[in-house]
Amino acid sequence: MKRVALILAAFVGAGSALGVWVYEGQWGSHGEGPGQFDFAAAVAVAPNGVVYVADKQNNRIQYFNAVGSFLGMWGTPGSGAGQLRMPHGVAVASDGTVYVADTGNCRLQRFTSTGSFLGAWGSAGRGTGEFMYPYGVAVSGAGVVYVTDTENYRVQYFTAAGSYLGQWGRRGYNNGEFDWPWGVAVNPAGWVYVVCNRSHRVQYFSPTGSWLGKFGWHGPLPGEFESPRGVAAAPDATVFVVDSYNYRVQYFTAVGSFLGMFGAPGSANGRFQFPSDVALSPTGARLYVADEDNHRVQYFNRNESAVTPASLGRVKALFR
Repeated sequence: MKRVALILAAFVGAGSALGVWVYEGQWGSHGEGPGQFDFAAAVAVAPNGVVYVADKQNNRIQYFNAVGSFLGMWGTPGSGAGQLRMPHGVAVASDGTVYVADTGNCRLQRFTSTGSFLGAWGSAGRGTGEFMYPYGVAVSGAGVVYVTDTENYRVQYFTAAGSYLGQWGRRGYNNGEFDWPWGVAVNPAGWVYVVCNRSHRVQYFSPTGSWLGKFGWHGPLPGEFESPRGVAAAPDATVFVVDSYNYRVQYFTAVGSFLGMFGAPGSANGRFQFPSDVALSPTGARLYVADEDNHRVQYFNRNESAVTPASLGRVKALFR
């Protein structure tokens, strides 16, 4: 009961200070046409507010304005330059360059903001600069590209053009080790957050991989995870984690103190079916969630009002 009381106190305090995230809108449906998705696997937002979505089974990237109006797309199935195979990750640099974790081809590709091919690096393997199914990609403010090399159980990092800089990690459950690293994000201070899907936690590191801390454990309670996937860091350093098999998004301070959460299983507004990724608008005022198995993107905004007795009741219900 002491643990429950502490979690409830953290939730109420955070809600009073930060408000709560509420449903604002959505777009997408299951299909192959423009604006439709066959598993929306990842989402990223450019500095100008354009939203990019990795449309995994359609082997393409689509992009939209801030509220989901279709702007364009690129990608066809294959392994040639600019072709994609099961992309799981997308990120946008400060100059608008779009990086895609071309998972099925075991490589990274980079494009202009409208999809013109700029270059690629990597191939299947376990050596330096090689990948075994990269799932996540993030770009720091300094232009360093971080990649979760998922089946090699490590993070590799590169220059903006793909020159190898370094790596860290191996398979395991100790500090700095990974079991199926998935999402990756960089906060304004340069800290690198890595989601461990199978060990149900988030670890964070210095820009060159020195271990700084971790948070999360396996379970359904606030602050716990069930196979988390995506992660994003807001301009104010708040960290958002897609808690995929608990069908929700949770958010934390930069060092992992629980702040709040939203979501539940289903297909109604604000509900999720195996959500996979999360991204924020440039100001941090709007939050986008790749709702993978519902084949859509949902977006939320922050309601600055304090937590109400009704919302507290919903949290208490978790412990009944």
